[in-house]
Amino acid sequence: MKFKVLQDNLRKILWERIESGELTGLRLAQQTGFKQAHISNFLNRKRGLSIEGMDKVLSVQRLSVLDLLDPAEVNKRASILPPSSDEFENVLLTDPSAAATRPLITADLVLGMLKFRKSFLRKLKPLPEGPHASWHRFVLIKTDPKDAAAMHPRLIPGATLLVDRHYNSLKPYRKGELNMYVVLKNDTCTVRYVEQAGNELILRPHSPAAPVEILPIPENKTPADFLIGRICQISLEI
Repeated sequence: MKFKVLQDNLRKILWERIESGELTGLRLAQQTGFKQAHISNFLNRKRGLSIEGMDKVLSVQRLSVLDLLDPAEVNKRASILPPSSDEFENVLLTDPSAAATRPLITADLVLGMLKFRKSFLRKLKPLPEGPHASWHRFVLIKTDPKDAAAMHPRLIPGATLLVDRHYNSLKPYRKGELNMYVVLKNDTCTVRYVEQAGNELILRPHSPAAPVEILPIPENKTPADFLIGRICQISLEI
């Protein structure tokens, strides 16, 4: 990432704090010891800051360089997975909320790990939409009792689901076969068959005893924003 981009991201954070009332240009000048005109010129893109100047602003605003990085860029470069030199790939188990909202599964979110043959994972066709192409691809989650009841007999409580987060399209993976998706709902996820009707997603259970749910799609969103990934394998133990 270029230094200019880091400065632009710092400007954005500072403007957000100014607009929310947390900060003023005068206050930032006082904190850093810079002239107010110097801060104003930086905020209005009339000049940049030196590395030392950036360090001072970051320090007084209690920021780090990590706050200025694009999460997608970090995701490309960072991984906590142990290296795999054999025919197996390590896939991390995490909680449903992390699977639904975190592009990168960090160490504090890992609940376990399973090995899958690389040849099997390579054969799985991706079809990412929106920002999911930059997310870490495969994750594992456990089925909760509510989802297990709704998707019975295809799922049972405690089953381990391999989720392909690079497949968040409504296009069928196999002709004539329904995809089973992990769907974002209230900052966590649920497991259902999914179809679109106008500006709504229809979440269909497998069990006829479970209700159909409707998920409205806001104007600024698409179905891909709610489809976390396709379930591509179900295991009974981990």
